[in-house]
Amino acid sequence: MWYEQQEIGKRQPICGPPLRQEISMNRKMLWIAALSLGLTAGCGAARPANYYQLTIPGNRTTATERSPYTVTLLVGPLRASHLYREDHIVYSSAGEHMGTYQYQRWAEPPTEMLEEIMLRELRASGKYRAVDALRSNSRGDFILYGRLYDFKEISGAPLSTRLTLDLELRDVKSGSTVWTHFYTHDEPAGEKDIAAVVAALNRNAQRGVAEMISGLDQYFSTHAAGN
Repeated sequence: MWYEQQEIGKRQPICGPPLRQEISMNRKMLWIAALSLGLTAGCGAARPANYYQLTIPGNRTTATERSPYTVTLLVGPLRASHLYREDHIVYSSAGEHMGTYQYQRWAEPPTEMLEEIMLRELRASGKYRAVDALRSNSRGDFILYGRLYDFKEISGAPLSTRLTLDLELRDVKSGSTVWTHFYTHDEPAGEKDIAAVVAALNRNAQRGVAEMISGLDQYFSTHAAGN
């Protein structure tokens, strides 16, 4: 009899805690399931990214110059901060604060898009014996280098965009810089939406490249080294 009471006494205290543990475990499982459902719903509602690109004139035929400059021109990569070597569209507000849009992006980094426009427009001008991108095995007479400082939206009234680009032409044979050009311009965006900002940056880029081509033309037309 004593043995039976002792066994019962051993079993009864143990019955309570497992029941409470089971209830607590069920609550935890319900909480985890609810959290998982919330995360799944949140992922399903994620906004898709929108991509934009600069336009390259596609209806322009290569000009045929009677006496093109007898030089091969190489276009080097544009240097820039990491902001312009990535695909997010950059904005800036009052002071020195800058940021990037999470869902508004370029199809390619601004440095690469601008290099492509420069390359194609120089070729289309028909003023050079050859125009090519700078590579490890490239051979040319002059190399065009550049640094991109600004390619961004400027918040304010009115909304505008800024392109700041510093270019230099280097003579391969002498290693000296023979021509430089600094471009900076704020182009109004007009409307307060991302499409207007992209269009304004596109106009700014076209204007900057046109100035570069005009400046190079002036240099080669007045220097014997370019003829």
